[in-house]
Amino acid sequence: MDRLLVATFGFPAVVFTFLLVVVLGYWVLVALGVSDVDAVGAADPEAFGLGRVPLSVALSVATALAWTVCLAGDVLFGDNSPSPALPGVVLLVVALLVASIGTRLSIGLLSRLFPESPDLTGRPCVVRTGRVDRSFGEAEVDMDGTHVVVQVRQEGDRPLRAGSAAVVGDYDRVGRFFWITAR
Repeated sequence: MDRLLVATFGFPAVVFTFLLVVVLGYWVLVALGVSDVDAVGAADPEAFGLGRVPLSVALSVATALAWTVCLAGDVLFGDNSPSPALPGVVLLVVALLVASIGTRLSIGLLSRLFPESPDLTGRPCVVRTGRVDRSFGEAEVDMDGTHVVVQVRQEGDRPLRAGSAAVVGDYDRVGRFFWITAR
C-alpha cells in the first residue's frame, strides 16, 4: 500500500493525480445536477474528431488512462532505474501516447451512448421556459407519447413565453439547439 501511495504522488503520476481529482470533482457536480456533461469544451465535439462524444467525456477517459499507465509503470519499473528522472519522463511520454490511442479507440464505443439528435423538424412543441429568444429557451416535444425537452432558440424581436405553441425547425449543430417558430 505504501508503494501505491508513493507512486500516486510521485512523478509523473502526480500530474495526472491532480487532473483525476479535478475530473472526479466535475463528475460529482454533474451527478448532483449542478453542471452538465457538455459544460466543458467545444460546442461541436465533431470538430475534434470525437463524433458525438462530449469533450468532457473524452478528457476524462484520457486522464484516467494516463494516470493508470503512470501508476502501473511506476509500481512495476520505478525501482529498477539508475536515474530517477529518466524513467519518469519516458513513462510520462508513454502514458500520454497510451491515453491518446486509448481515447481514440474508446470514442467508437462511447459514441453509441450519445445518439444523434432525433429529427424533430416540423413537429409541434410547447415552450417550457419563461422566454425563448436568440440566446435562451427550452421546449417540450411529443415524440410518439414520450415528451422530450430540447434546447431551442427563436429569431425575432418578440420572444415566445411559457406555454406558447411553436414548430421545431432546423437543428444547429454548433450551438446544439433547435430553431423554432411560433404557430
